[in-house]
Amino acid sequence: MRVPFAALTLVAALQIATPLIAQNARPRARDLGVAPGVFAPGPLNAITDVAGVRVGQSMVIAGDSVRTGVTAILPHEGNPFLDRVPAAAVIGNAFGKLVGSTQVEELGELETPILLTCTLCVWKAADAMVGWMLRQPGMAEVRSINPVVGETNDGFLNAIRLRPLTVEAVEQALDNARGGAVEEGSVGAGASTAAFSWKGGIGTSSRKLPTSLGGWTLGALVQSNYGGVFQMAGVPIGKELGKYAYARETANPGDGSIIMVLATDAPLSDRNLRRVAERALAGLARTGSTMSNGSGDFVLAFSTHPAVRRVPAVGGGGRRAGDTVTARRRELGNDDISPLFQAAIEATEEAIYNSMLKATTVTTRFGTLEALPIDSVREILRRHGIGRR
Repeated sequence: MRVPFAALTLVAALQIATPLIAQNARPRARDLGVAPGVFAPGPLNAITDVAGVRVGQSMVIAGDSVRTGVTAILPHEGNPFLDRVPAAAVIGNAFGKLVGSTQVEELGELETPILLTCTLCVWKAADAMVGWMLRQPGMAEVRSINPVVGETNDGFLNAIRLRPLTVEAVEQALDNARGGAVEEGSVGAGASTAAFSWKGGIGTSSRKLPTSLGGWTLGALVQSNYGGVFQMAGVPIGKELGKYAYARETANPGDGSIIMVLATDAPLSDRNLRRVAERALAGLARTGSTMSNGSGDFVLAFSTHPAVRRVPAVGGGGRRAGDTVTARRRELGNDDISPLFQAAIEATEEAIYNSMLKATTVTTRFGTLEALPIDSVREILRRHGIGRR
């Protein structure tokens, strides 16, 4: 049954209270005794522990076949076009779409929020965000914007060929972006995603370095929709539950995708942000990712530190921020960056676990993705000496 586009309904947070309540009742990784690495998380254990970073999410649901959404990450509370942050994009395997990445690579800066959505919705999301950006104060003379949008394919549960994302959904995510706790699981761009053949979704985590190592904060947010042989803290969860790539009963190669977004308040140039972003792939590997031929594994990283931002342009004419100003930047040296590498690995790994643990079972007319069975996972972890007995 084809769902008429007119039937699409933008569902606000209060209108999807039931699944959110169910997700809130599910544990995060630390509730099970899984705390990757050696560094402590920030107060929220979320990307929003990086001061100024905001996250907004919305969903589009219609009938029994449309379930998708968008997640927006804003680098600070100002206009990202007029106050740009350094950024870098890294590719593990490039079977996917990362709109705007070529300019990020060339100029080493981010000039819009980052949006995550479904595969066939990236261009609609990009167009909607450009319209939203052009309406912001100070943008009257702007004639070029580079929207940055990542995706994973939620077509197993979602009627993706309808390209059901609406302008209203994108604007809601952008307008409602806030600091504080981040909703995880089957929300926003994670509404219908899958991870290791269970329900995936949105997950986040952070690390706060000790003062002796700079005291910097690094946060990660992921949209998980990929496969492989799932493990948690080195424990072979997928094998013990009988779901994994190349299991005896299937030739599933672990295809799928993941978008990983890293934010930090450390003063890093785009060159060193690229190096930090590369370490997110190590965190991904720790979860058992195959990074298969059919997987899109992308990382975006940015720094919010004032010392490395682009100076806003003075006057109109549509000039790009900083074009007529000689940049003087004070940034963290190479010898001081290794702790942030460790933080990126740890936060990415934990964010992925949270994306799966918080996700709830989702059913559409196309099928069902079961939530990771918490009781079974807890028992397997305990047998391997992790968690309380």
